[in-house]
Amino acid sequence: MEQLIETHHRILQQNRSDKRRYLYEQINWKNRLIAITGQRGVGKTTLLIQRIKEAKEPESYLYISADSLFIYKLSLYEIALQFRNKGGKYLFIDEVHKYQNWSGEIKHIYDSIADINIVFTGSSILDIMKGYGDLSRRAVHYVLEGMSFREYLYFETGTKYAKYELKQLIENGFKESIEKPIYHFNRYLIKGYYPFYKEEDFELKLMSVINTILEVDLIQHLDLKPATAAKLKMLLQIISESVPFKPNLSKIADLTHISRSLLPDYLNYLERAGLIIAANSNTKGVQSLGKPEKIYLNNTNISAVLVGQNNVDVGNTRETFFISQTKVAHEVKIPEKGDFIIDKFTFEVGGKSKKQKQIQAIPNAFIVKDDLEFAQGNIIPLWHFGFLY
Repeated sequence: MEQLIETHHRILQQNRSDKRRYLYEQINWKNRLIAITGQRGVGKTTLLIQRIKEAKEPESYLYISADSLFIYKLSLYEIALQFRNKGGKYLFIDEVHKYQNWSGEIKHIYDSIADINIVFTGSSILDIMKGYGDLSRRAVHYVLEGMSFREYLYFETGTKYAKYELKQLIENGFKESIEKPIYHFNRYLIKGYYPFYKEEDFELKLMSVINTILEVDLIQHLDLKPATAAKLKMLLQIISESVPFKPNLSKIADLTHISRSLLPDYLNYLERAGLIIAANSNTKGVQSLGKPEKIYLNNTNISAVLVGQNNVDVGNTRETFFISQTKVAHEVKIPEKGDFIIDKFTFEVGGKSKKQKQIQAIPNAFIVKDDLEFAQGNIIPLWHFGFLY
């Protein structure tokens, strides 16, 4: 137990960003059981450390990582009990998915030690809300996404800008005054989605994150065969080189040697891991079921790393940015006309020369243009959609 406490203090002394992510303010930290999931590298650990450092009684908190060597000397329940007996009140468990039977032990703590609050983080691969020792009925679940363009500007310039609702952005317009927004936006598209974007060898680190997700996380936590990792890598590479990817299951099966019947499962694995976004058609009826209409990489940074900054398709990058920012709070679908539909609004995404032809006669339709600073009529700059969270 003492070794865990020493590790806790050592981690708190490490330098971490003092800038809060959007989710920090949304979490009700008073809840007895909180689950925070998200893909690798988006800042879940930093979120926990910031909360402890800013607490009025930091000595009543204990941070532990589930992959620590010291944690295996005691069960999670024993750690919680001993910490409570020392006056502890808040147990923060990082990367809980690395601890066997984590859900059963957390349930045991929740049911047996009423004066301990638990916050745990886990991979986006975990389906917290489906079972896992009935935790779904006990835990309040939050998802941490990568950084929005709004957050990136805060990290870069130190200026906090307002968050906009989609309807507010469309009906009332964008009110912020930002210096050189297109300059910052183009940098964000290359590296800005991940909080570690300022670190040296960002591209190598992001590639390492992707490989770890494919070779370790998916294989271990979904109990897949090791050979599956190679097929997932090939599938991800095919998606990254497409503009954007309209899945032809038979063709993909031939290229990846994945059986056609299993391909929907493989795509689901990549989406749960935070590597791709599968967008469905808004067509109602049986024909809309089954394979997604289009598949995008999860964010533009992944695209820049997988295909190279000089090889990315501009049109695909624009659409990937749009859906990565809007899908956080909205269901985004693919319409028959236009690129995307959200609620009653249709959006056609393109460059500065994009015309109105594709959305003529469509009600509540908007042109979303890249390389544009100001909105005009039904034309909205692409970067404005980076202020939705």
